[in-house]
Amino acid sequence: MIHKKQFYQREIAVAGRTLVIEGPVQPEQLAAMRFDEGLKAFRPPDQQQKALVEIAGLPEGRIILARDGDLVLGYATFLHPDPMERWSQAQMEDLLELGGIEVSAKVRAGGVAKQLLHVAFLDDALEDYIVITTEYYWHWDLKGTGLDVWEYRKVMEKVMGSVGLSWMATDDPEICSHPANCLMARIGKRVPSESIAAFDAMRFQNRFFY
Repeated sequence: MIHKKQFYQREIAVAGRTLVIEGPVQPEQLAAMRFDEGLKAFRPPDQQQKALVEIAGLPEGRIILARDGDLVLGYATFLHPDPMERWSQAQMEDLLELGGIEVSAKVRAGGVAKQLLHVAFLDDALEDYIVITTEYYWHWDLKGTGLDVWEYRKVMEKVMGSVGLSWMATDDPEICSHPANCLMARIGKRVPSESIAAFDAMRFQNRFFY
């Protein structure tokens, strides 16, 4: 199930800058840009840029950017779940993972994360997908934001909830390893019942509980 990716763009004013929020962007466009040095939550900025170029080139991959000119200050990624995760076990073509969302501290207070998601979900094609995100506290910038794990989780739930993702229970051991971790999901309006059933079967497996 590969849809044609509809491109959307909007501008917002943040911290004296005019940011362009756009996507899904093409890998060639991503490769020609500069990444802000503050985008280092997952890996160094240059390595993160290479990873995003690869994702943008995947048939299902979607990258949404926040940029000032050719300087990338934020991004959100969508792709099929990692083959090493339980969420890939059913090999569902209609399951996408919000793999990462990161915003530079320079513009973090401007609601950029919400805007990245809003632009992503302007594409009606996402009504054919279950979109999930797995939130782990060790990925959160607690030091940079000054928030504790529960405050940060509340912010994340508000951002994700702005586009319809909601908390869902699971017995996944990595998520269950800390009470602040969570699974959130949005089930598109056109997702068939058999896909929902397959997703539910992945959420609860009980094989790690005795």
